[in-house]
Amino acid sequence: MKAHTYETQSTITPEKALEFLKEGNQRFVNNLKANRDLLEQVNATREGQWPFAVVLSCIDSRTSAELIFDQGLGDVFSIRIAGNFVNQDILGSMEFGCNVAGSKLIVVLGHTKCGALKGGLDAAQIEGLGMDNLNHLINHFNPIINDIIEENEERSSKNSSLLERLNQQNVRSAIEDIRKQSSTLKNLEAEGKIKIVGANYDVETGAVTWL
Repeated sequence: MKAHTYETQSTITPEKALEFLKEGNQRFVNNLKANRDLLEQVNATREGQWPFAVVLSCIDSRTSAELIFDQGLGDVFSIRIAGNFVNQDILGSMEFGCNVAGSKLIVVLGHTKCGALKGGLDAAQIEGLGMDNLNHLINHFNPIINDIIEENEERSSKNSSLLERLNQQNVRSAIEDIRKQSSTLKNLEAEGKIKIVGANYDVETGAVTWL
């Protein structure tokens, strides 16, 4: 499988870009990697890159977008932050990926058993460890937790039901933030030039489900 070129990227629709990732995850789950010469792809992309998708995922070591979607060099822009949420810099990276570099798809990829979200649920204990920047990160999830937690429900990472609801709502909230905070991306989506979708990776099975 060869690296994408300007010509091949130009023919990809948002729907086709999504299909590429779905097919790639099926290969990953079935342990059937596409045949790639990575050094050849290094050579093919030395003058430029033409990725077809932007994937925002967690820094979790199990959630490498290139691996779980079976993609090669130059195929995807991979943005990673603990808890897969957006901020102004990440939105700027997405705008570059889509409006400048021509990507056709944005995927917000959450995953099961997310440590950042567990930290958000256990914020009181984490804050006691005295890590100021980590405290800032995990407090990002408080508004979502407050929205979804039920009356008298245990706020704890041990509450697996709450953790998974938080995982999925966090993905949806990130998508909402992209549309609200980036008129560039919102307009590209409205014009049909890109799609913005959410997905969830299961760390036990390797399978991606689409929200």
